[in-house]
Amino acid sequence: MRLAGLAGLVLIGTALLDAFETIVLPRRISRRLRLARYFYLLTWRPYAALGLKIKDEAQRETFLSFYGPSSLLLLVGIWAFILVIGFAALYWASGSELNTPDNQRDFWTDAYFSGTTFFTLGLGDVVPGSGTERLLTVIEGGTGFAFLALLIGYLPIVYQMFARREANVSLLDQRAGSPPTTAELMRRNVDRGDVTELITLLHDWEIWVADLLESHLSYPTLAYFRSQHENQSWVASLALILDVSAFVLACGKTNAVRQAGFTYAVGRHAVGDLTNVFNVKPRSWSVDRLDARTADRLWQTAITTGLLAENGIAKQRLTAIRSTYEPYLEALSEYLLMDLPPWVPPLDKQDNWETTAWDFDSPVALLGPNSPFKKSSSE
Repeated sequence: MRLAGLAGLVLIGTALLDAFETIVLPRRISRRLRLARYFYLLTWRPYAALGLKIKDEAQRETFLSFYGPSSLLLLVGIWAFILVIGFAALYWASGSELNTPDNQRDFWTDAYFSGTTFFTLGLGDVVPGSGTERLLTVIEGGTGFAFLALLIGYLPIVYQMFARREANVSLLDQRAGSPPTTAELMRRNVDRGDVTELITLLHDWEIWVADLLESHLSYPTLAYFRSQHENQSWVASLALILDVSAFVLACGKTNAVRQAGFTYAVGRHAVGDLTNVFNVKPRSWSVDRLDARTADRLWQTAITTGLLAENGIAKQRLTAIRSTYEPYLEALSEYLLMDLPPWVPPLDKQDNWETTAWDFDSPVALLGPNSPFKKSSSE
């Protein structure tokens, strides 16, 4: 009986501590022995492996998108189950003096009574028969009520953070294309060397990255929530912001360099901490996103927009800066199955905002010659 009571206390303490650290405590937990951590370690990789077997990209993304919300609900269910079994063990250790209609007294009767008490059902068919069990009933009822109240407050917070993150991800569609690319963002937001819009954009995204860092360290579950479109993701957006900041820093000699430095710093901080949270090690890039042909188009965009006059030293600087963050992006991309964006847009690729399910023609031609969406002659 003492062993059952000890086991019950351990189960209850483990579940309550893990739920408190996940829901209430607004900071990253460095302790490795965590129920939530092992839950995601044991479930995400097998689920992702199943997703990789789906050849169609749209269907694969749909399948993977179920994991984030469903894993959150399943984790809550595991906490509740452990708490119910933990209190059942305490009832069993106290002598299992429950009054039942058929006088049946076993562990499963204790588990049934614990479940009805924890979820505050109060059916009344099984009642405590001793002072100790009455005290445990009050404690479990209060614990269940508090647990459900925390859950009701927790889910809206998670979805608010997700909506705030995705609102900014969606803004990249018109600013940087679909998928977002550094070259297209520069072309649309820099006009003959005028970087005013670019500075504002980098400042806004500095705030977005800081918010992403805070929210995903406090609630790592958010990382598994996927965007609405297959060619968008928070990893791709973070990669784009780092690419743009690195590119501006490599080009140098513009008023945007100072702001690019700030945005790069918080972005580098984010990828470093997030790879640590998911316990994935930085790795060298498997496919160079900036091969020779792509680089030629990228530097031509820089010259066209007035960011750069010559690219000799800039190429070397960009390579050096990329080496400080791309290994972390590669690790996140591989772990979460979220593709990194290209540096230049695919030719003749329409943005998401240009397309609908009804197959109307693209509206870009109607926006006039000064439209930021008008393709350059070189493309």
